[in-house]
Amino acid sequence: MHKKSFFSKAMPAIFLAASISFNTVAQTAKKPEDNRFTKVVLAQGVEEPMQFQILKDGRVIYAERKGKLKVYDPATAKVTVVADIPVSTKYVSRTGEVSDAEDGLQGVILDPDYEKNHWIYLFYSPAGTESKNILVRYTWLGKELIAASKKVVLEVDVQRFECCHVGGGMVFDKDKNLYLSTGDNTFSRASDGFSPLDERPGKSEQDSQKSSPNSNDLRGKILKIHPEADGTYTIPEGNLFPKGTPKTRPEIYTMGNRNPWRLTIDSKTGWLYWGEVGPDGSADDLEKRGPQSYDEFNRAKKPGFFGWPYFVADNKAYRKYDFATKQSGDFFNAEHPVNNSPNNTGLNELPPATPAFIWYGKATNTQFPLLESGGNSAVGGPIFHKDDFKGAKRPFPDYYEGKWLITDWVRGWINAVEMDENGDYKSMERFLPDLKLRGPIDMKFGPDGDLYVLEYGNGYFRDNPEAELIKIEFNGGNRRPQVQAAANKTAGAVPLKVSFSSAGTKDFDEGDVLSYEWKITKKGAIYKVLKQADPSLTFTTPGVYKATLTVTDLKGAKNSKTIDIKAGNEPPVVNFNVTAGNSSFFFPGKSIAYNVSVSDKEDGSLANKKILPAQVSVTANYLSEGYNLTDIAQRQLSADANAQFAGAIALMNKSDCKSCHSVKDKILGPSFTEVAKKYKDDGGAQTALVKKIITGGSGVWGDAMMPAHPALKESDANAIVKYILSLSTTPRVAKSLPVRSTYTPVVPEGDNPDGTFILRAAYTDRGSKLAPAQMSEKIMVLHSPLLPVSQVVESTNFAFNRDSTVARPQGENAALKFKKIDLTDINHLELLVNPVKDAAAKGNIEVYSGSAQGKLLGKYTGTYTDLKSVNIPLTGAAGVTDLYLVFNGAPLRLNGIRFADKE
Repeated sequence: MHKKSFFSKAMPAIFLAASISFNTVAQTAKKPEDNRFTKVVLAQGVEEPMQFQILKDGRVIYAERKGKLKVYDPATAKVTVVADIPVSTKYVSRTGEVSDAEDGLQGVILDPDYEKNHWIYLFYSPAGTESKNILVRYTWLGKELIAASKKVVLEVDVQRFECCHVGGGMVFDKDKNLYLSTGDNTFSRASDGFSPLDERPGKSEQDSQKSSPNSNDLRGKILKIHPEADGTYTIPEGNLFPKGTPKTRPEIYTMGNRNPWRLTIDSKTGWLYWGEVGPDGSADDLEKRGPQSYDEFNRAKKPGFFGWPYFVADNKAYRKYDFATKQSGDFFNAEHPVNNSPNNTGLNELPPATPAFIWYGKATNTQFPLLESGGNSAVGGPIFHKDDFKGAKRPFPDYYEGKWLITDWVRGWINAVEMDENGDYKSMERFLPDLKLRGPIDMKFGPDGDLYVLEYGNGYFRDNPEAELIKIEFNGGNRRPQVQAAANKTAGAVPLKVSFSSAGTKDFDEGDVLSYEWKITKKGAIYKVLKQADPSLTFTTPGVYKATLTVTDLKGAKNSKTIDIKAGNEPPVVNFNVTAGNSSFFFPGKSIAYNVSVSDKEDGSLANKKILPAQVSVTANYLSEGYNLTDIAQRQLSADANAQFAGAIALMNKSDCKSCHSVKDKILGPSFTEVAKKYKDDGGAQTALVKKIITGGSGVWGDAMMPAHPALKESDANAIVKYILSLSTTPRVAKSLPVRSTYTPVVPEGDNPDGTFILRAAYTDRGSKLAPAQMSEKIMVLHSPLLPVSQVVESTNFAFNRDSTVARPQGENAALKFKKIDLTDINHLELLVNPVKDAAAKGNIEVYSGSAQGKLLGKYTGTYTDLKSVNIPLTGAAGVTDLYLVFNGAPLRLNGIRFADKE
């Protein structure tokens, strides 16, 4: 890492002194108590949120991936739609298969002079056949966007054959230059978690060399432009390539980016910071491919090449790899990287690679242990400077001066990174350790001094119920109550009795007394107001209700949280049952037998055949430690869609639809495929066609009359129309497993063998006119038979290392507890230990079921000298139980436990 000092000799002494003083404040200020920070929920039920901006009056404008631009108004606590942009959210492969895309409305930012010119910039994937993402400027006066003001500022050519990586983060600097991040637009799954370098003809979407290290391409970059009043842009000084340099784009500030997220600029130094999402490999393969995956947090003091796809982390190099012959070449050279791909249209010789500022993989990183382990997706965040918030109601305390707050979409923490006077990494600590975010996707400070966070939720490509817009307030005086709200049921048939709970609500000011109010509304109108902390209410009328708990302290400080209640439709009950084999672990090549049961109060059940097996989505996916959640979500959504289409097809087979129509051929009326193509880009087609099926009509396709179907439920008509409109393209078919069968887990070739298999069953019911459809799912997780000690739920007389990968007994009767382990077909345990050199080291290890004094299943007594593993045969092990290991005698270091099945 370059160590060039920020403080040049020419820098004025007064600025140098100010900088030193600023650093001293940060280092000497006392850390505030965590309970001085309060999480305040502003908006819930946000739908795939991506990025937000905060206006001076406190309103928050945010982009949702499917195209809606929305505004939260703190004066009314309501969210309104200000635009619905037609966006592309699908990929169509070279063979015509359709899959879900990350594309859509990705970013929103206000012009630095918004209060005067009312300009707003959006970055999105426009609907239509053109493969490009565009930066667009609109005029926005606070209500709907003014459509006639639209100006396309910049276009980024992309491929829409395969997933992924769009970027879309934006930030302005003090000179009103706009920085825009773009992803490498490359399909990575075929690269086994390593670098996608496939140079074979027709595989350019699998070669990141076409984009990130291509100096003549805008993808895989952070661009820096200066928007002009007429909707064009100019190139500011200080970009990577001087204007006029052959085979380069002058907009490029950084290149060699994979998927840069959430840009921020340090207001004191002007340096650029961002998060960088890495690939999915969880183990090194230095002989053939290169290093495992790393996500990064990066900083650019100046323009540069940041390594991808040739380097990752602190310039760990990949090998040149021939995807045709499977032969490996030399490691790439960070001092002299060269792009000789046939898909490269830019320079061959590139600038030296800049190493990452902070990097972390799937396992715990000893250099940055607070980043934890598991799946990861780096998201940048803001750098706090108190001078940016003069006159703010509640700026963060001096302790956070100059610190960079970072987060991770998967892991959900916030860490505060401290830099030294040169801007280099110094230390890191957890910000609010008890705060667990759910899919944080954007984070920044508002003009009031509060830290705002947009949470996407816990799953890709769906409207997650836990998605929300929140802010975190610092309060040096009277603190707001911290509110928790829950309900024993959030959906069900009427009459629906719901018990509400405020358990967990608290106030940190001593002696404070809290008052509680539950306000129940339906379509914005008050339905009921309840003044108890934990009331009950019976809903007798179908519909969607909002139950908002507001808690107020003696000084009038209040906080709220809302729960949605859906009355009128009982959710389905789905179960995934393993009937033979082990339900905790997978053993490659060994089958399990299973069956899925589904029952729904309104629809019936699989057992009585009113729900068809084809209407149930059953999938099995393998997750290495890379957690390729995008891929998993695509396949699950495809299987869910196929299951719902099966229901629609069954409805059509029972009706008179096929008397007049067929899928491909015209009969009396048009083919379903013709209908789909006619209405492919018509956003109102779904509603119009549902109405026509129910009420009838004619004139669109000739004189033939479309008969009315007044007895057909609207939900059933909706399902039929969704199926018909899906025929405009060929969807990627994700084969659903049978509802009753056997499954043989097979780890994909070359993948990490210690991952997990996810078996999932899902059913979406039909809903009703007054109550929305409900989806229920059941997930069965089969873990690798190698269980790390981090899975211990309780311990006695044991010490763990910092990242909980090693456990060591600290006395007699030291015990470890593993919860709900299925011992079916398990006949012995292998304890992985560090070798002990002491020839006198002897001990006793006992394995119990149920408790530390329960049923003895097996034991080992003997020496530990030079052992790398301890094998313990088990007798009478069966079924799901809590498992206890009790240690006596000489201590040893335990790294993990491998469960062995019967041969």
